[in-house]
Amino acid sequence: MKAFTVYIPEDKVQFFMELAKSLRFKVKEEKVNELELSEAHKSVLNERLENYKNNPDSYQDWNDAQKDIEKIL
Repeated sequence: MKAFTVYIPEDKVQFFMELAKSLRFKVKEEKVNELELSEAHKSVLNERLENYKNNPDSYQDWNDAQKDIEKIL
């Protein structure tokens, strides 16, 4: 027997469960938090946010950055 992990969008869970039942699959349902961040990642993000709050002019707007990237490509 083989085991697989499948991530199902919330709006498709009912359909998937009915399909699995009709195929006689064994289903183990677990809810996954998609926004799990390590403490190290949280620390980096908090540091960057603090830097932005203290000096917002040192950051480039996404639209301007995208235009600069497109010029290079």
